[in-house]
Amino acid sequence: MLKMVDVYSDSPRSYATQSGVDIIMVKATQGTGYVNPRCDTDYQAAKRAGKMLGFYHYCGGGNPEAEAKYFYKNTKNYVGEAVPAVDWESNQNASWGNTNYVRRFVDEFHKLSGVWCLIYVQASSISQVANCAKDCGLWVASYPSMDWKSWKLPNMNVKTSPWPTYTVWQFTGDNMDRNVVNTTKEGWKKLAKGSSKAEAKPKKKSTWKKKSGTFVLGQALEIHKEPHISSPAIAKLPKGSVVKYDATLQGPKRLWLRQLRSKGYGYIVAKDKYNKPLGKIK
Repeated sequence: MLKMVDVYSDSPRSYATQSGVDIIMVKATQGTGYVNPRCDTDYQAAKRAGKMLGFYHYCGGGNPEAEAKYFYKNTKNYVGEAVPAVDWESNQNASWGNTNYVRRFVDEFHKLSGVWCLIYVQASSISQVANCAKDCGLWVASYPSMDWKSWKLPNMNVKTSPWPTYTVWQFTGDNMDRNVVNTTKEGWKKLAKGSSKAEAKPKKKSTWKKKSGTFVLGQALEIHKEPHISSPAIAKLPKGSVVKYDATLQGPKRLWLRQLRSKGYGYIVAKDKYNKPLGKIK
């Protein structure tokens, strides 16, 4: 088995490069408002020292999708190189006891990254995350003593059901959290890479709607050859100009109006990417 230490902001920085340890698991985020200021310091130090890597999020119990997005946003440069994990504990967790919270979190993170998180939980509360067993590895906390200060594994049975076994066992919770990892170095790297690509977000299909009216320009604007801001300009109209339109298109960023011209159509932006009107539509 491999040896792993998990570190956070108050850990001694020396833990990230400790001799004889194979993997460093670094706390990255908590809730939707905290980023560990020591995260990248420890991560990069461990990487330079030749350690394998992990990073984790501590659940604050807010919206699980929002927390997963926050975790991904602040750690996406680690994805593919290090194994992600989600820490499910009762302390500072407004949703403790919710048996679907972690399921929603890992689904969202997987959608964004293509990687399943390990799930950290105390052995007595595995039932709260049991619905993740088919997709995620188990990082279980089960201690013989909080003062166990040895890498010698205690002789005890560790509860893991419905998982057949653990991926990681945290067997001591003193100032240095010692863990054993039930895989090889190659297996850890495989967990980091994931088994599938992130799900592509379906693009909204924008369609023209037949609608006639006039648009009074609130500023100078261009008539474009195509309904794209980078397309060539047919003409530039001054503020106060009136454009007759016969159709509208709400694109992903802008509202376009279509103008019938002597040769084909021209297109003008009526609302910008911030949804700010650029004139008056009548």
